Amino acid sequence: MRGRRWSWLWRGASTLGVLLLLLSAFTVADGWKSFGRRAEGPERARMEASPEWAKGHFVNPQPLHNGVRVGLLDAFHASPDRSPREPVPLDTAARQVLDRPPASGLRVTWFGHSTILLELDGQRVLIDPVFGPRASPVTWAGPRRWYSPPLALAELPQLDAVLISHDHYDHLDRATISDLKDRSPLFIVPLGVASHLIYWGVPAAHIIEVDWWDKTKVGGLEIVSTPARHASGRTLLDGDATLWTGYALIGAVHRVYYSGDTGLFPALRDIGARLGPFDLTMIEVGQYDRAWPDWHMGPEQAVRAHQLVRGRVLLPVHWGAFTLAFHAWTEPIERALVAGRSSGVMVVAPEPGQSVEPEAPPPFVQWWPNLPWKRAAEDPIVSTQME
Repeated sequence: MRGRRWSWLWRGASTLGVLLLLLSAFTVADGWKSFGRRAEGPERARMEASPEWAKGHFVNPQPLHNGVRVGLLDAFHASPDRSPREPVPLDTAARQVLDRPPASGLRVTWFGHSTILLELDGQRVLIDPVFGPRASPVTWAGPRRWYSPPLALAELPQLDAVLISHDHYDHLDRATISDLKDRSPLFIVPLGVASHLIYWGVPAAHIIEVDWWDKTKVGGLEIVSTPARHASGRTLLDGDATLWTGYALIGAVHRVYYSGDTGLFPALRDIGARLGPFDLTMIEVGQYDRAWPDWHMGPEQAVRAHQLVRGRVLLPVHWGAFTLAFHAWTEPIERALVAGRSSGVMVVAPEPGQSVEPEAPPPFVQWWPNLPWKRAAEDPIVSTQME
């Protein structure tokens, strides 16, 4: 009897092992192209010459804190409202709105999460475009988008540039890049990311790689790569093999700042002093947890970052499209609005797909449902090494 039981256990374990190997092989085969490709040759040499490169990978001036035990505890107490239960309201008028130039010269259209179309003093720039159904290398697993993009990729107007902040899947989507490669004259990406794009068919001549503080001209627009505090990687084996960045976009009349993904860090003051003030900041507020306070800054610190870079109007991003953390899906915007009111900061909260001119922001409309959420005092997100 005992021998038969061990035989059953052995067969079960063997079967499970084979299934896991098959699943792993299928995942690698399905996601192989999306994993991208590592930099080699001159591109690799330029990466290694960067001040941010050390011991075979990119590093942050202030290392990232990770509370693994706290993260596991938080996973067991995740909000039951991490994803919407009802359809998310969408503004589908962007196609008509984008047919005419912004009266003020500055307009931003938010498509959810960190996908943004920015019209700035005559130039159109698409930022971190993810139009695919999942933030994932595979089509059958990974965080699923809550709704179809409010405007199809093919309906976007002519673009002058595409900006990529880093190579995580919720910011760099292979299918989207493949669809854009014949439409955009220029892709601006941080060090190391060009190899991914070239592997996916983007001509090398259409790509500009930037290190922190590098400047690029697009028509009359100056685009400056700005420091950020985050990480990168598309597999378990390429952590921090490419750089992460934010961007300052400086036109003839207006200035805009995009944080990319980041925790709070001291160099935000330098960004404001060197490149501000900004008419608009687009700063990440969502997908945070106390276990990783240096990876994502959370709503209250986003308002502080807005002040450090000397912003006028704040558009919260990195929320409202994917489930990537344990908080309620509406919590980031609720907390950002509270923090903005208490700090005297103007926060705009458009529906996905809605266009906003910061010089004449629309009246506030709460388009999301009233759900339970944790206040800052209940769940503070405090980045380390800020002073």
